Amino acid sequence: MSLRHTAAALALLPALALPATAQAAGAPHEHKPAPRSAFDLQAHRGGLGLTTEESLEGFGKAIRLGVSTLELDTQITRDRHVVVNHDRQVSAQKCQDTGPLTPGDPMYPYVGKYIKDLTLAQIKSMDCGYQQLPGHPEQEQIKGFRMVELRDVLGLVKSYRAKRVKLNIETKVEAGAPEQTAPRKLFVRRVFEEIHRSGIEKQVSVQSFDWGALKEMHRLAPSYPLVALTNYDFLQVGRDGASPWLGGIDADDYDGDFVRAAASIPGVTALSPNYGFPQNGTVADPGFRFYPDTRMIRDAHRRGLKVIPWTCDDPATVEALMDMGIDGIITDYPDRVRDIMAARGMPLPTSYPAPRH
Repeated sequence: MSLRHTAAALALLPALALPATAQAAGAPHEHKPAPRSAFDLQAHRGGLGLTTEESLEGFGKAIRLGVSTLELDTQITRDRHVVVNHDRQVSAQKCQDTGPLTPGDPMYPYVGKYIKDLTLAQIKSMDCGYQQLPGHPEQEQIKGFRMVELRDVLGLVKSYRAKRVKLNIETKVEAGAPEQTAPRKLFVRRVFEEIHRSGIEKQVSVQSFDWGALKEMHRLAPSYPLVALTNYDFLQVGRDGASPWLGGIDADDYDGDFVRAAASIPGVTALSPNYGFPQNGTVADPGFRFYPDTRMIRDAHRRGLKVIPWTCDDPATVEALMDMGIDGIITDYPDRVRDIMAARGMPLPTSYPAPRH
């Protein structure tokens, strides 16, 4: 879930500490306080530190390990299939071409193209397991991996009969450059259709940095729990007008307060901020700062919202976040966080055996 543009946030971050005095524009959405539940251990892209990201092998490994939630990303192809992939533009670091789908295909090479401009067949021709992801030496490489569809991941969970496993599905609408992904309404509708026909939609939440996509999903599926993502920069605190990422909301109408702004969106049940600055920093680093703090978490809980930061892998940093009262964590290494939970005597997510064939 890594994004651009976090470093510049440091200059504006103190704005979040200001008291929330101004009245928000419009009537706030009502949230009822919710009881605290078990800690939500989310395997980021299926646990990319352990297995080739967003592969069925990775999702299966996470289910067998025992996680609360499979976190995953979606993109829409030219022929309107929902594929599970983080990058809107096919990454050469993750995928390589194997040859054109048809002789003289004008879209070839496919690596480097936007997924919205490629068909499912063109995408399936690429080898997205040709190397281990740099920086993740523990990652099991799934050689010859082809991108999978959302329906495949939903089907995998069903095959495990993993009724306690949730799926946190991100609609990767690029609100800052909308021409680079499928149109928002089409994107959200296709994701909704796949979730709805799966038969396990009660196990699904939908997240997005594009709050306009959250509003559109609520219109289609009012019962779906929604998760408001941000990396702080996307709030555009102190700038004229509303950020394109906030679906018409101007964060300055809420004094730059992420909790209050996100709480105004109907259907939102959880907040998912980046865990700190710099984005991949740890508590041991000089100058490191957390983004969520006890005030943010307290204010969210008062509104019945959970706080589940992304994407933290350092055990000491995870423990510091736990001490602040977070409700879960998105991590590349769910095994590390599970060990922390066990050492703290916290209830552990159910581990499911592989289905028999």
